[in-house]
Amino acid sequence: MTRIKIKKLVWDEWNIEHIKKHNVIQSEVEEISKNIIIHKKVKLGRYSIFGRVSSRILTVIINRKASGIYYPVTARDAAKKERRKLYEKEKRIKIS
Repeated sequence: MTRIKIKKLVWDEWNIEHIKKHNVIQSEVEEISKNIIIHKKVKLGRYSIFGRVSSRILTVIINRKASGIYYPVTARDAAKKERRKLYEKEKRIKIS
């Protein structure tokens, strides 16, 4: 799987307001974009990235605009299944 390198996130009024509906702030998404633990390709050519912000585990959906430039479509607390995958990945990293 190709590793995602996010150099810049594109913000506008819409996506900032949308993530607020999920009780997520811009700085949390920025932090996760720098420390992606897991990512996968999802519908419409977008990517789902998972990471930690302190004790919180978030899922962020991003859309690629250009090389290294992504638009955060939404962000929310990770679902139970997503958290489980993240825990497994972290466990494998610690063992290595």
